[in-house]
Amino acid sequence: MSPIVKDASIPDSKLARAITGFIRDTETELLFNHSSRVYHFGALAGVHRGLSFDRELLYAGAMFHDIGLMPSHSSRHERFEVDGAHAARDFLRSHDISEEDAYTVWTAIALHTTPGVPQHMHPVVALVTAGVEMDVLGLTYDQYSNAEREAVVRAFPRTPKFKEDIIQAFYDGIKHKPDTTFGNVKADVIADKEPHFHRGNFCSVIRCSHWHG
Repeated sequence: MSPIVKDASIPDSKLARAITGFIRDTETELLFNHSSRVYHFGALAGVHRGLSFDRELLYAGAMFHDIGLMPSHSSRHERFEVDGAHAARDFLRSHDISEEDAYTVWTAIALHTTPGVPQHMHPVVALVTAGVEMDVLGLTYDQYSNAEREAVVRAFPRTPKFKEDIIQAFYDGIKHKPDTTFGNVKADVIADKEPHFHRGNFCSVIRCSHWHG
């Protein structure tokens, strides 16, 4: 990794190495590289903002945030974000990480597709979302220097058609449980891939409840 991102380097620790090995063996190369970039962009955002954050916990949150898309870690009825959060928490518990820290990572993963909330929370929660919003959506693209972006992508390459590839990966990971996308951005993924998809409607839920009025 270029010195330009030294402050955002992956922690040189037993836990970080275990995380790397587990995710590399479990996820596709597309998701592994994406998650690695999420860590670096999230860590850089923390440096830019002058935040104090635990790089090990941020690394855990970033690397596990999409594992719920993988069949081996996908439940039938939970949101994929919750599946990933559970997997991360179980992994951290097995490595003697405190419940408080494991719950911070759980929260970071569970909320990473909930816009407008994570930035007001614990730095690890905020920075996992910051990394995702940079790598997938490019919302803060101009807040990183060319050197920073190039160093991260050089170390963990984007596929030539990453935009469509990541949308497809999202779809492949959630298409068997479309109801779990109610009220979150992944409903857009199902609608994009399935033109006849009828997403849940919050107002309809209210109007069709058993309450009178």
